[in-house]
Order: sequence, then structure tokens, then C-alpha cells
Amino acid sequence: MGVLDGKVAIITGAARGQGEAEARMYAREGAKVVLTDVLVAEGSKVAADIGPAARFIEHDVSSKDGWDKVIAATLEAFGRLDILINNAAISRPLKLEDTEPDVYDQIYRVNQLGVYLGMRAVLDPMRAVGGGCIINVASVAGFKGTSTLFAYAATKWAVRGMTKAGAMELARYKIRVNAILPGVIDTPILGTQSESMNEKLIKSAPLRRMGHVDEIAAGALYLASPAASFVTGTDFIIDGGMSL
Repeated sequence: MGVLDGKVAIITGAARGQGEAEARMYAREGAKVVLTDVLVAEGSKVAADIGPAARFIEHDVSSKDGWDKVIAATLEAFGRLDILINNAAISRPLKLEDTEPDVYDQIYRVNQLGVYLGMRAVLDPMRAVGGGCIINVASVAGFKGTSTLFAYAATKWAVRGMTKAGAMELARYKIRVNAILPGVIDTPILGTQSESMNEKLIKSAPLRRMGHVDEIAAGALYLASPAASFVTGTDFIIDGGMSL
């Protein structure tokens, strides 16, 4: 028996990194999982490796039509929806003065607009089953000041705001909304930053190491589980003490 037996989850950005780890852990705990990403080959491979409990759907999170298709495919495959993890994100290590409007818009559309569209898209199917769980992946960059991550940080602060507003609004439907705030995690997104920048960030954490994707997935498992039934609107910080 798994803690998510009978549950169905959509996980965006699940072709690799944190999203992949969350999908694999959820499936091991009994959930059916719908993985979405723009990385088709990688995402399809992960879903195939998980087996019959998984489906992969190519998905641009910044598209409302894309969300409509994901919801329809999820209900067709598994008949219900209980959990959404808004994990998909992109980053560019740029200061304000170096962030051109088109770059800012691209980051906003994935990291912020995509979260809004996802939260809105799951309302009807979650209400239909009497409640649900939304987990928005923010960042410690959305908790304290940062340098050279202007657009990324701005969107992650917004994700925290949407999480808290959503928790207030959706409690009446028994839909819990929480945010996970990872620190420096060993994922491909670190490749967008310089090695010296990553080393500086690691040294700023008391535990003096990068986190592992399974450590984030474990947090996402807890938030979706019955053990967190009284938890909503929270910032679940998993950062090795970086935000202290």
C-alpha cells in the first residue's frame, strides 16, 4: 500500500530533474502520474520506464489550449485528478539591466503564467472529486534578495503570492495549495549558471552541499499525502539552511 494509492497527479517539467524524481516517487507510492514537458524524447522515456501508471504529454505550460488538452487526456486515461505539481521553470542568470523584455517575457510565461494557468485548469476536476492538492515549485530566490537572477526571482516571488492567495480562495473546495522552495539542487537548470555562482550559493548554505532531487520529491510526497491534510498556504523550504 502506497500513501498515494488511488490518486492521480499531473507533474509539469517532468522529463528530468525534480519533476522526474517526483513522478517516479509518486508512482512508487501508488499514484497514476501524467508527466508533461516540452522535452518529448526524455519525457516519453521516463513515462515508459515508470510503466502503465504513467503517461507523457507534450505540453507548453504557457498555453491555455495546452492545459485544456492535458486535463482532457488525464481524465480520459485515469478518470480523475487529485494532485498538480507546477514544477516547470526556466532560468537565465541575468541582472536587471541585462534582462531584455523578450527574455523577461519568456521567463514570465513559463514560470508565472504557466502556474496560473495550471491552477485554474485543475479547479473543475478537483472539485468534482471533492478536493485536491496543488504544489507550486517556487525557490529560495523567491524568499530573499538575489543578484543576477532578476526575472527568475520575480516570477518565484509571484508563485509564492499565487500560492497563498490560492490557499485562501480554494480552501472552501478542500483544495490545499502549498509552495516548495528549493535551494541549490543538482538539476540541469544549474547548467544555466556559472560554476563560480553555483559554488557561491552552495557555500551560503550551512549544510554546504547541493540538494538531491529525491529530497525535493520527498517534500512533494509529504504535501500530497494524508499526513499533510491540515497544511495549506505554506512555504515548504528545502534549502540546506540557505535562507537562514
